[in-house]
Amino acid sequence: MFAVIRTGGKQYKVASGDVIRVERLVTEAGASIELDEVLMVGDGGDISVGTPLVANAKVTAEVVAQARGPKIIVFKKKRRQNYRRKNGHRQDLTILRITGINQG
Repeated sequence: MFAVIRTGGKQYKVASGDVIRVERLVTEAGASIELDEVLMVGDGGDISVGTPLVANAKVTAEVVAQARGPKIIVFKKKRRQNYRRKNGHRQDLTILRITGINQG
């Protein structure tokens, strides 16, 4: 069984036991959370597609850790204008282990 969930403005295809990295969720490590923005649920040939969400479907996950992504360098330059800007960014991430998919 798999599901397509939406969190942090992105969509993820998940199955039970998967470990995914999503944008930061405000929870403690070791806590259990429910993701209720389920866009699609599939089990072999049986697929339920929501409009936009599947009614009463939930995905449960366990928070493994809070982490940070790799550093990304943002460099802007305009030639012959003596314009240079350098910025760095590290995204805060939450690592989740999917424990179950409830079709509802």
